[in-house]
Amino acid sequence: MSDADAGAGSYVEPGEFRRDTNYITTRITADGRDGYPVAPDRYRLVAARACPWANRTLIVRRLLGLEPVLSLGLCGPTHDKLSWTFDLDPGGVDPVLGIHRLRDAYLARFPDYPRGITVPAIVDVPTGQVVTNDYARITLDFSTEWTRYHRDGAPQLYPEHLRAEIDEINDEVFREVNNGVYRCGFAGSQDAYDAAYARLFAALDRLSERLSTRRYLVGDTITEADVRLFTTLVRFDPVYHGHFKCNRTKLTEMPVLWAYARDLFGTPGFGDTIDFGQIKEHYYVVHRDINPTGIVPVGPDLSNWLSPHHREELGGRPFGDGTPPPPPPEAERVPALG
Repeated sequence: MSDADAGAGSYVEPGEFRRDTNYITTRITADGRDGYPVAPDRYRLVAARACPWANRTLIVRRLLGLEPVLSLGLCGPTHDKLSWTFDLDPGGVDPVLGIHRLRDAYLARFPDYPRGITVPAIVDVPTGQVVTNDYARITLDFSTEWTRYHRDGAPQLYPEHLRAEIDEINDEVFREVNNGVYRCGFAGSQDAYDAAYARLFAALDRLSERLSTRRYLVGDTITEADVRLFTTLVRFDPVYHGHFKCNRTKLTEMPVLWAYARDLFGTPGFGDTIDFGQIKEHYYVVHRDINPTGIVPVGPDLSNWLSPHHREELGGRPFGDGTPPPPPPEAERVPALG
């Protein structure tokens, strides 16, 4: 498994899967204290719809309405051994950055960059240099540092009075769910897999219980915590259940989490960032150590994502005092579920 294929860098040792969590921690801030002030049209978000870690940035960018000030470069669902690549663009070259591989932006700033080339990444367009790939911090900074450029009616995804609780939930969701599915899929021994499997489903059961009486994870509106859980849940049946052997139950067989995920999927800013075709192609083609043939399964049937969920009966207001985002720009629209 390459460092690039999971979006956030990772590696496998004999036994338990371990994720490389050392990222470029430079921040883009309102005061520019790291040398990169928030500014319209200066930066380019590079993401891949296949990657759950990058998918978070796509959702938050949509919800906050940052599309007019932060351009988007999309890598294809697969990549070569060196880097994520801009296969979706004419000639395989990003039209703004003028590069074929995201690696070029990393090396422009760090010529001897020793780690995986990961998405999401934000690139400084004038210099062509990567600024940060710290995916956990990127979305928080979208909420707290880019406020001058939020759309009218943007939701509060990281409100100050709820940050401690959001951080606590995010920590558990990362360790036990976001990373937990990878811990199952890339376990290097039976004992490591068995332990990872037990941890994952214990966490999903706890989240089911939490969400059985409340519409969202923290408070009565969508927050950063919901974004982070959603990007794993939406990949569960198409990928993690079979490909990563997370097969105690499908998401569709976990009533509370299934309804919760459908509620978010139907919320503007969530489902309209999801390309199931790219998601499946990435995992099944890139992970040849798990799927040597590279065959991409036809199923499952995904039309049930549009079925009624009745979560609105729990109350809550998706956007609080704000409003839904408008439809995505034409160039950023994903295939509709048929």
